[in-house]
Amino acid sequence: MTETVVRFFQEGGFFMYPIAVILVIGLAIALERWIYLSSTKSSNRAAFDKGILPILRKRDYKSALKFANDSQTPIAAIMGAGLSRLVGGSRREEIEFAMEEGLMETLPRLEKRTPYLATLANVSTLLGLLGTIIGLIAAFTAVANADPAEKASLLSQSISVAMNTTAFGLMAAIPLLLFHAVLQTKTNEIVDSFEMAGVKLLNMISDQTSN
Repeated sequence: MTETVVRFFQEGGFFMYPIAVILVIGLAIALERWIYLSSTKSSNRAAFDKGILPILRKRDYKSALKFANDSQTPIAAIMGAGLSRLVGGSRREEIEFAMEEGLMETLPRLEKRTPYLATLANVSTLLGLLGTIIGLIAAFTAVANADPAEKASLLSQSISVAMNTTAFGLMAAIPLLLFHAVLQTKTNEIVDSFEMAGVKLLNMISDQTSN
């Protein structure tokens, strides 16, 4: 199996190497983003469910603001922006705008480098096609000067080798696109949790006002 992979890689030509580099870079980005997003999701859940939310239910907004300011989690920063306006006596609309501003500041850190995966997948596919086209050009050029009896065999062999680049480009692009989709979904789940936390705070304020 190892010999087959090595031979497949060597027969693909020069473009196999940049595709391999793109694949390694993409996998490194995917791993780093997965670790960061998983850690962020876990810390946010702990900070809100076990820290901010129980204090909010007691209507102790100053303590909740202090906890949010002491926490380093993104959800604490967003809730802290809203709570600071609430403690200052601002209206509901101003509190909502403050939390939206906090979300906009946090979102770029969540989406950081994830779009690169889709770009790298497209570049990998295009490099594979480019390598195949160049290989076919070289193959037809060599066949033109070959013995007529050997043309069919030489052409089929050259085309098989040239197609290796396209195959490897697709082998690199498909997992990168899958990782991009998974990370995008994970990011959306975190953003949804931010919005849910903000809605809970606004609902508590409305309940207190109505009471």
